[in-house]
Amino acid sequence: MHPLTHSAIPAADSVVPWLTMVGFGIYHGLNPGMGWLFALSLGLQQQSGRAIWLSLVPISLGHAASFALIALLLLAAGNLVPFNALRILTASILLAFGVYKLFRYYRHPRWVGMKVGLRDLFVWSFLMATAHGAGLMVAPTLLNIAGGTGSGIVTHSSGVGMSAAILLHTLAMLTVMASVAWIVYRKLGLRVLRKSWINFDLIWAGALLIVGAIALYKAL
Repeated sequence: MHPLTHSAIPAADSVVPWLTMVGFGIYHGLNPGMGWLFALSLGLQQQSGRAIWLSLVPISLGHAASFALIALLLLAAGNLVPFNALRILTASILLAFGVYKLFRYYRHPRWVGMKVGLRDLFVWSFLMATAHGAGLMVAPTLLNIAGGTGSGIVTHSSGVGMSAAILLHTLAMLTVMASVAWIVYRKLGLRVLRKSWINFDLIWAGALLIVGAIALYKAL
């Protein structure tokens, strides 16, 4: 297989995957399961807005590390599997995971209390993003950025493109998480969560299924 080379800088007609990564970042930032609720709880417990800001950094880095793992797996698989077959495989795994989460949405990784350090937050965020399939959700978009319509993936150029996309996604997520946590901390408090809670777990499962179905349709 002779893979095509691609620039890491998106052309005017390929900006959609990059905007999609930003959109996923906003969505992940709004989801309390990705970290802002944990940061808020720490801030309220310590009565410190600074605790919120400090906790969001390792949470964002852990999230990005989970994405980096997915990107590495995609790059490795790209040297072994034809590009379109990889797209079909990725979409199929995403759909299967979406079905699993739809019936197991109430299960979460539970291993930390509220007395945690920065390293604990990093590991917790990595596990949460991995367990909830956040990286899988963006895998089809990462493939589009890395390989476009070509027949393969080049490690160097595609790796740079994926890294830039993950950075863009993480910045969007961090901005949204910080904004939501700060607004709730300063203006609303946890009482608003008791009055108007949204079942993000079911929404998340539905989103996985929708993204997987769209990715499979495009691949086929």
